[in-house]
Amino acid sequence: MSSAEQQIRTVEVPGAVVAVHRPAGEGGADGREPGLFVHGLGGSAGNWTALMDLLADRIDGEAVDLPGFGASAPPADGNLSLSGHVRAVIGYLEASGRGPVHLFGNSLGGAVAVRLAALRPDLVRSLTLVSPALPELAPQRSAWPTVLLAMPGVPALMRRLPANRRGPEQAADGLLRLVYGDPDGLSAATRAEAVAEYRRRLTVPYAMQALVGSARGIVSAYTERGDQALWRQAAQVEAPVLLVYGLRDKLVSYRSARRACAAFADARLLVLPESGHVAMMEHPEQVAREVRELLGGDGR
Repeated sequence: MSSAEQQIRTVEVPGAVVAVHRPAGEGGADGREPGLFVHGLGGSAGNWTALMDLLADRIDGEAVDLPGFGASAPPADGNLSLSGHVRAVIGYLEASGRGPVHLFGNSLGGAVAVRLAALRPDLVRSLTLVSPALPELAPQRSAWPTVLLAMPGVPALMRRLPANRRGPEQAADGLLRLVYGDPDGLSAATRAEAVAEYRRRLTVPYAMQALVGSARGIVSAYTERGDQALWRQAAQVEAPVLLVYGLRDKLVSYRSARRACAAFADARLLVLPESGHVAMMEHPEQVAREVRELLGGDGR
């Protein structure tokens, strides 16, 4: 199933209108349990296509574009904070009546899923978190650009740089090398899709605004204390959790896996030696197998 074989609809939620993707021709209500997939910073619903396809016999899956990403416009009030994204996803689940769902999150989407599950346990059956963006005491050096992006003045400086300094092919290659564990092993088709997506983003006037605002939102969430602290919210999650980390992740260190396992009341861990930041795209079969175990399946 490619992203071209998905049907997309827009749903009005508090403060925003979000795009929701599901496999073409599927109508749900067929005995499968509902699932919702949430992408990471700079990503889109298409990041989950391979895993959704592998789980389609078990999960009636939908993937949402967070406000400002993919086919979703930015929120009307400009709220791109972590809580703003959580509000949008909760709004969709309430509007659709699909909850409780098996909730999947990658990176920023993982943080969204954790906060949502803590605040609204009635909406969540299980959590699958792929390299979740939870606070680290010492972030990976390669993750510093995200922090830099959140600093005042830096985005404006980036916009003033010559547009032709890096072509779409070079820029897309840089992104692939950042998020994949083995970028040199990617197919020509995957690289072509990445270049096409980068070109598309260049035509979206709010793409940088959404990226910067969401980067600031996650950095701000890392500093929150009390009931809003992400690690405290992780401890409040009642649903069973599958944690997926890649040993080659340049953005979220696998060393945080131990703390994550201890934080959640019911957690299991999958570490993939060859994966980077997007294990569900690099090794979807292995992730799908563990999801089936989480759901009580036979692992096939």
